[in-house]
Amino acid sequence: MKQNKAIWFGLSIMAMVVLAVIVLTPWTALTTGHIGLIMLALVVVCIMLGFPTAFTLMGMGVIFSFLAYFMQGQGTPMRAIEQTLTLMVQRTYATMTNDALISIPLFVFMGYLVERANLIEKLFKSMHLALARIPGSLGVATLATCAIFATATGIVGAVVTLMGLLAMPTMLKAGYSVRMTAGAITAGGCLGILLPPSVLLIVYGATAGVSVVQLYAGAIFPGLMLAGMYVLYVILVAKLWPSAAPPLPASERVLPLPEHASRLAEGGTTRAMVGLLAGLFKGRRNRAVPTGYLLRNLLVVLVPLLGFVLVMGVTHRMLTEPPTEYEIPEELQLGFSGGGYGGGLAEPPMQGGLQEPPMEGGLAEPPMEGGLQEPPGAQGLAEPPGAAPPAPEMPGEAAAEAMQAEAAAQAGAERLPVPTGYWIAFWVCAALLAVFYLLLTWQRLEIFKMLMASFFPLAVLILAVLGSIVLGLATPSEAAAMGALGGALLAALYRRLNMPVLKESVFLTAKTSAMVCWLFVGSSIFSAAFALLGGQQIIEEWVLSLGLTPVEFMLLAQIIIFLLGWPLEWTEIIVIFMPIFVPLLANFGIDPLFFGLLVALNLQTAFLSPPVAMSAFYLKGVSPPHVTLNQIFLGMLPFMAIQVIAIFVLYMFPGVGMWLPTVLYR
Repeated sequence: MKQNKAIWFGLSIMAMVVLAVIVLTPWTALTTGHIGLIMLALVVVCIMLGFPTAFTLMGMGVIFSFLAYFMQGQGTPMRAIEQTLTLMVQRTYATMTNDALISIPLFVFMGYLVERANLIEKLFKSMHLALARIPGSLGVATLATCAIFATATGIVGAVVTLMGLLAMPTMLKAGYSVRMTAGAITAGGCLGILLPPSVLLIVYGATAGVSVVQLYAGAIFPGLMLAGMYVLYVILVAKLWPSAAPPLPASERVLPLPEHASRLAEGGTTRAMVGLLAGLFKGRRNRAVPTGYLLRNLLVVLVPLLGFVLVMGVTHRMLTEPPTEYEIPEELQLGFSGGGYGGGLAEPPMQGGLQEPPMEGGLAEPPMEGGLQEPPGAQGLAEPPGAAPPAPEMPGEAAAEAMQAEAAAQAGAERLPVPTGYWIAFWVCAALLAVFYLLLTWQRLEIFKMLMASFFPLAVLILAVLGSIVLGLATPSEAAAMGALGGALLAALYRRLNMPVLKESVFLTAKTSAMVCWLFVGSSIFSAAFALLGGQQIIEEWVLSLGLTPVEFMLLAQIIIFLLGWPLEWTEIIVIFMPIFVPLLANFGIDPLFFGLLVALNLQTAFLSPPVAMSAFYLKGVSPPHVTLNQIFLGMLPFMAIQVIAIFVLYMFPGVGMWLPTVLYR
């Protein structure tokens, strides 16, 4: 029955599309541009009927390209076929030589390897224990784990499926409602669409001609903002309706201590830092605890302090380092003539060029009476009697001495004053660090060690990949290669890298990459046919005739994309409709980068909106039998509303997304 409802919903949307084509098309004055719009409608209907997207785009593009060439009267049908085949080859070759697409298989391969490193189970358990005192802790831990894992993999299906296997039984057993459980898992798993390294951003960048590096930098803060809004919603629901997200019982918040930690805890101190130091320097009281165990745990405890010192030290040096200024000696400056015009380029030797001589009177009046007949000794320039003549000073030696003096002055120059913001951040972090050490009990030390074992490797991988891209140290393709190597090292470190895992990861990577590449080929051919028929021109003229302001156009575009997310997936929306929207942005003065961030945030609805919400089907495949598809859909609706609010916030405050790329690249 429920499947029949979804089918009828899809059929009703297709019927509305066909009806709109029949009613709105001017059949009596049909042009090639109207045929292009009919092609667009037919593509949407065919995709909703279940035809493969890539081959639907390709087939429609080939058929209507032939029709466009034939209607333009450029020759016989054989000539139109030849032009159509030439267009296919050119578009396919242009797609395959697109450098932006190289990073897709590498990022996908990295994601599959990280997924098989079996880190998500440890990460979820450690997050669950670390956030046990927060209302709705299981939901918050689920969202946090999804955000971290989605950033490391970017594969929505993998994250939703694994979290459905791990988190759903735990949340349902703890008394969480099915809606809250399903909504948290599906919404958290979809964060990989927006958070880098997102394949969606690569596809949009290649389609719209926007820098993928800038898109990655711009998507970081909106992605974190959306994840924070999800967490805030779960906490509010847990506070207002405890039955939907009950608190954990005290028994599930306790982690059994290992033998040596139990002995140290029995020594009388509950603070791990104090106990480790006491056990290390007063060994006679803890003879049963090996010194190696104490040193290893003390090193783990000191990791936050070492990180704080390193980050703050590097930041202090960068902020206070004076700008390097080199003072070029006069004889090395351009324009120095060795005479009287030592100003170089800063001061031209003659004001007004040749029209005004440098000295009044010029050659007609010599500067001194008698000229060269006047001996220099009378003017005090001769050496005193008996004194040895000084060695002539060479210009090169003078330049070297000047540069050495400049370097010494630069080394001894006073550093710049430290900004107030640095000290605010310093003392806030120092206070948090002090609270961390004051509250670090033996239980929390074990939880922290679990976090270090699961979160730290992923954090290093994420920072290495994204940091190298954002800071300009590597291109996305180079960073993706480094990430693929890091994923392999992680899998090897956790003893999960073997031939079956490697073969499966390579196979899935090839399958996903082939799908994306065929989508690009089909989209390229379809866009060429659409442009040949003049469909883009009709849409552009119609939009401009409405007299919309930039705000109204942005609102219209986002509403259309939001509605398209109900029947279509994000890949289809990007490759079909972005080539239509992007050329219109220049007419309204909208930055394609900012538009791409809004689209990426908006397109998460494609995974959370029925009837094509793929994340719901991923979760349903691993859910208990009593969890219905309608319950999953209802659980996703509040998170869809949060996405709409996030889009509004990003539009009202563009700095959330544009600040970082502006600071780094503009």
